[in-house]
Amino acid sequence: MAQRKPLMAGNWKMNKVMGDGLELINGLKNNLAGVTQCEVLVCPPFTMLVPAAIALKGTEIKWGAQNMHWEAKGAYTGEISASMLTDIGCTYVIIGHSERRQFFGETDDSVNKKMKAALGAGIIPIVCVGETLAERE
Repeated sequence: MAQRKPLMAGNWKMNKVMGDGLELINGLKNNLAGVTQCEVLVCPPFTMLVPAAIALKGTEIKWGAQNMHWEAKGAYTGEISASMLTDIGCTYVIIGHSERRQFFGETDDSVNKKMKAALGAGIIPIVCVGETLAERE
């Protein structure tokens, strides 16, 4: 059985505006050229998804979204659907991050719905199952 290549992912969270984000991407491109031991993935804020895709074109560095909604469409102000992500070429999405669970009330049920929607759209979900520091202690 072939061993899966490790994935090194960077979640930008709510950091980096356009210039800072492109500077980071260029640094990654320069410093990670030729890295083959692992896959490299960046997950910038939604406003940087298309610029990141353009800047990373032709490199081995992948990009993904930080979140998505489980519904295909509807009155979900501020949300983004799997089809919106696939429309711009997105192939990865972070789902169920501890901060989403802590601050936005995401549950195992809503994370499961998002995971199913991502898989159904051909997006690779990165499902977070971590805990807060208080839970760990």
